[in-house]
This record gives sequence, structure tokens and C-alpha cells, in this order.
Amino acid sequence: MRFDLPRLCAALAAALIALPAALWAQPAPARPNIVYIMSDDQGFADVGFRGSDIRTPTLDRLAAQGAVFEQFYAQAMCTPSRAALMTGRYPHRYGLQTVVIPSAGTYGLATDEWLLPQALKEAGYQTAIVGKWHLGHADAKYWPRQRGFDYQYGPLLGEIDYYTHAAHGKVDWFRDNKRVHEAGYVTELIGNDAVRRIERQDPSIPLFLYLTFTAPHAPYQAPAPYLDRYASIKDPSRRAYAAMITAMDDQIGRVVAALDRKGLRENTLIVFQSDNGGPRSAKFTGEVDMSKSTIPASNGRYRDGKGTLYEGGNRVVALANWPGRIKPGTVVEGPIHMVDMYPTLTALAGASSAKAKPLDGIDVWPAIAGGKPSPRTEVVYDIEPFRAALRQGDWKLVWQVTLPSKVELFNLAQDPEEKNDLATANPDKVAALQKRIAEEAQQAVPPLLLQAVMGASKRVLFGSVAFPEDETAFDLQP
Repeated sequence: MRFDLPRLCAALAAALIALPAALWAQPAPARPNIVYIMSDDQGFADVGFRGSDIRTPTLDRLAAQGAVFEQFYAQAMCTPSRAALMTGRYPHRYGLQTVVIPSAGTYGLATDEWLLPQALKEAGYQTAIVGKWHLGHADAKYWPRQRGFDYQYGPLLGEIDYYTHAAHGKVDWFRDNKRVHEAGYVTELIGNDAVRRIERQDPSIPLFLYLTFTAPHAPYQAPAPYLDRYASIKDPSRRAYAAMITAMDDQIGRVVAALDRKGLRENTLIVFQSDNGGPRSAKFTGEVDMSKSTIPASNGRYRDGKGTLYEGGNRVVALANWPGRIKPGTVVEGPIHMVDMYPTLTALAGASSAKAKPLDGIDVWPAIAGGKPSPRTEVVYDIEPFRAALRQGDWKLVWQVTLPSKVELFNLAQDPEEKNDLATANPDKVAALQKRIAEEAQQAVPPLLLQAVMGASKRVLFGSVAFPEDETAFDLQP
């Protein structure tokens, strides 16, 4: 049999052209499930993939198989950081820039802010928060179910006992706006509930799970089997702190396994970060008195820690993992701020941010998945009446206004440890950064904490927990 090669090629080409275009097009990936995991007060260096002696095999695998952030910025304390993630906006724009909402505080995250779960819910996502909230507890209008979450489980405050689930003698443990009384270690209860939530998920509906552990925030408490794993650590605070992180890592492992069993893992973006740097002073460990104890967190080479505007307070441990979409071993070198996650996640989800106020965040997905440079050139660490810090390029200014006032200038590319103050040698750079800070300060809302203190009494700082008198007597609709 004789083949006419030119005619055969022409016929083959014609047949291929006739095939539906859909057979050639790469299918657009389905909107990802998003599991956003946050630890509480974890030091930058306190994870296995940073060389720590604290064992975190789950996080280490996620890091190795995904992207690790070298310059991921949060706010210096809990409430401001969580607000930045939920709004995509710096906290000084709505008055949450100063410390945290105290147990007796009656204010919360402004209800005219359009939050990330609201945007994702509007786009068809099921939304759930399992774990800590800390963006308002005294009035139900601030609670997660009223802010875009279909489901809520965990504490509303910033610090509770890991076994009694109480703060100031009141149980702070809720499911869908109703107080829950149950036994168990907080970290394990959060993990159990997250696994159940994934097991119930309809695979045809995308999920946004905001998984917010209280670990390893003080009080430093862990079950005996975890403490036994660190018997070689003699300092009791560091031993318990290490045990808490490993217990959390185990629960994250259970969540990843649940995604696998449900068939969701391949289309799930997992992001992990600490809410701020690890505390290096007893002033910032919380309501537990650590003044006579070792402060266990480590931020590695970075200066100071939680509550300060140095790198140790704001540069946090973070990673992202999405099989097939983020190349294993990726290192994101440039600066990214957690406000960037709002536009990044909404873009991946096909959600609109049109109802949000002007975002400070930038879509950084090309930097995470494509290895491109981060588009962020400026980082606002904080703008407060008495202090501020701002970075442009490699230059960072830390400005303390209260007496004794202090202005420090650092070049982070040359001096990430912030050892060498270059302010005297660079007056023009100092002046330019101070001018930029002043511009931001003009747009700032006075801190709600200071407004509350001036308008009320010491109860705002030192009173008992300000829960509503009847936590269930309101509309449950978000």
C-alpha cells in the first residue's frame, strides 16, 4: 500500500482544525478552596524549616512543597493584624492601630468595612472561622457570624485558659453565637472542629476556612504527652511553648489529611502565618505575668518582637502551598504585607472588592506563584499618635514621638538586624519618610482604645469581660 504523505498530512491537519477548541484550551482551574491558618505570637524562628529545635513536620512539608516568605509583614499586635487581613486596609484607617481590644473593651472592627469573608461569600464561597477572632466581643454586631462567616467556632477574645476556655472567670467559647461548655485542650478542639467542617463540605462549593489557633500565645500550657517530647528543655516556659507549637502542627496535619480524604487538597490554597512576631518582653505576653520568667519566643536575627515596630515585631513566619500552582521550593524574597492577601485571595476566587473601601493591599499572586518580584515598594508598619514606622524600598524609619523622642533610620538590605542607625548621616531620607508618615497620619482615625479610655474609665483597660448580657438575643444572620 502506497502512502501519499503530503495528502495524509493535509487531511490530518484538517481533522485537527475541526476539533472543538475546548479540547485544545487548558481548562481554567476551579476557584480554589482557601484554608488560611494563623498562629498566635509565634516567633519568626520557631518553626522547623527555619532551623528551630521545635518540631513542626507538617509546616516543614508545606514549606518545602510550596513557597516560603522571607519578608512577610503583619502588624505588631494581634487585633491590628487580624483587622488588616479582614479588610485589606491598614488599621490606622479605622482606629485599631493601637495595641489590642482588651477584655473589657466595648469597641470593635468598624461595621462599615467590607470584610474578606463577605466578599468571598458574595462570590459563592462557604465561609467558616474556627478559632480566635479578637475583633470585637462586647456587641454582637462585631461577631464573626455578623461579619460574613456562615459558621463560627472558638473564642472571641484574645487570651483564654487552654483548659477552662475562660477569661476573667467567664467562658469564652462559642459556636454560631451561642456559648458552648465542653471539655478539652483548646488547640485540639480547634483541630477537631476544622476537620469536621472539611468533612461536611460539599465539594461543588468552594470553602474559605479561616483557621486561627490561639497557640502559642500565653498562658503556656500543653498536654503532658507534648511536654514529654521536650523533656530535654529545662526552662518550663520554653518547654511548654515548644510543646504548644508541635501540638498545633499536629492539628494542621490532621486538617491537611482531611482535605486529602475529601478530595479537596489539589485545589486548596493553604496560607500559614503568625499574627505578629514573638514577644520578647513580658509587657507583650498578655495578661499572664511573665516578668519573672523567661520569654520563650525567638525571632532569630530580627530585632525585638511583638508590640514593637522593629522587624522582630512585624516580620513574621509565613508560607503558601497549592499543589500544581505554587512551585515547590519557591522563596518569595520581596516585601509582602498581609493587607495584600485580601486582593490576592479575592482575585483567585473571582470575587469582587467593589464594596470595600480603598484597599492598601496589592494582588501579589504573580510573586507567590510566578516567581516575579513583589510589586510592593512601601510598607506601613503603623501610624499612631505617639509612634510610627514606614519603609520605602530598603529604607525604614522608626519614629517615636513621645519623650524622649527618637528617630531611627535603617537600610534593611544592608542591616536587616537594625543595628546601625543611619539617621544622622541621611537627613534628606529622614525628612522624606517623615513627610510620608505625616501624610498617612492625616488620614488616620484616632485609636479607638484611646477614645474609649478618655470617654469612659479604667474599666476599659482593667475591668471584667464585656460580653453582651444575653449572647443569643439577636439576629443570627451575617
